[in-house]
Amino acid sequence: MECGLIGEHLPHSFSPEIHKLIGDYTYELRELTPEEVGPFLEKRDFRAINVTIPYKQTVMPYLDEISKEALTIGAVNTVVNRGGKLYGYNTDFGGMTALIESAGITVKDKKVLILGSGGTAHTAQAVCAELGAKQVLTVSRHPAEGQISYEQALDAHTDAQVLVNTTPCGMFPHPETMAIDPLLFSQLEGVVDAVYNPLRTRLTQRAAQQGVRVKNGLFMLAFQAVLAAEHFFDTPISAARAKEICSAVWRSKENIVLTGMPASGKSTVGKRLAAMLDRPFVDLDEEIVKDAGCAITEIFQNEGEAAFRDRESRVLKQVAMRTGCVIATGGGAVLREENVQYLRQNGRLYFLDRPLDMLCPTDDRPTASDREALRRRYEERYDIYCRCCDKRISADGTVEEVANAVKGDFCDDYSGD
Repeated sequence: MECGLIGEHLPHSFSPEIHKLIGDYTYELRELTPEEVGPFLEKRDFRAINVTIPYKQTVMPYLDEISKEALTIGAVNTVVNRGGKLYGYNTDFGGMTALIESAGITVKDKKVLILGSGGTAHTAQAVCAELGAKQVLTVSRHPAEGQISYEQALDAHTDAQVLVNTTPCGMFPHPETMAIDPLLFSQLEGVVDAVYNPLRTRLTQRAAQQGVRVKNGLFMLAFQAVLAAEHFFDTPISAARAKEICSAVWRSKENIVLTGMPASGKSTVGKRLAAMLDRPFVDLDEEIVKDAGCAITEIFQNEGEAAFRDRESRVLKQVAMRTGCVIATGGGAVLREENVQYLRQNGRLYFLDRPLDMLCPTDDRPTASDREALRRRYEERYDIYCRCCDKRISADGTVEEVANAVKGDFCDDYSGD
């Protein structure tokens, strides 16, 4: 084994894709039972490995040397075999530091609440202390000595200026959950979430709507992988290259979501974009037809619009959890706020703004089957499309022109927010 990742359950790991972007080396996933970890390390048949839960402490007794950062945190996530001796490091510290700093969040002299009490929480505590936080409090459902409960946090610490979530709340397959409501903190300036699947959790979405600086965990995952690769090969990676890698990881996972009126070209442009970027294309209306086993017009006729919207929301929720896709939505998909939140989890939303006089009513669009119905829908929905999109794209040009406009914006967006 050259390089890889060991853990107990690794079916959804992004690590191989990230390391493929970092360099030309073999990176494998190796699932181990607790009983297999010791023999694996004793055999020392690898060049370098990353370690994930639940083995970040398990590996430590088998190592010959452990870095100061790893000892401080009490966990190792990177092991390098140098001539038969095993050296342990913790790159989560650098990843968490980069995550906070990349969000533009200032921790110095601030009150910080760390949500959760596991290994990542210990890392966050160490990082916030290093960055000069005035007070760092750990919040736990079952507080031990030196920790506080969520009830205590809401009773006495709603003046906290920074929240760092290290719990699995908001993680796939339960993206609706939040460890705590950020709107209850009157002086909140920043929210950092270690969760990276989905790319944007409900916690950070809710905070961002109030103008709070936010950042989710994919940047941390990518940056700690860069730091691990430096240890793997004893070769530094420049800050510019590290940022480039983190941006590439984000773009590879983020969906391109097309919204807009019926007949605005979402499906046609979406297919062209998917071909340009070598991405899967998903047509939400087609997914609804598959789910119902009949045409959309039949759903409207047999069940009514309300039932169709319920089905649309259910199907959309599943589609929105995919990553790296081009998604064409139905004209009314953004009418429900919950749908917009689901699409935002992993997607950047584009409104294809095609002028009303260029839209054509057709029989297969029940809410816009004639010119008058189309006009009413346009007037009802235009402000909603504008409000919920990340970028409005003029769609009065050719398919190629519109697709290139979306592609240009998406490929130039390095925010990762």
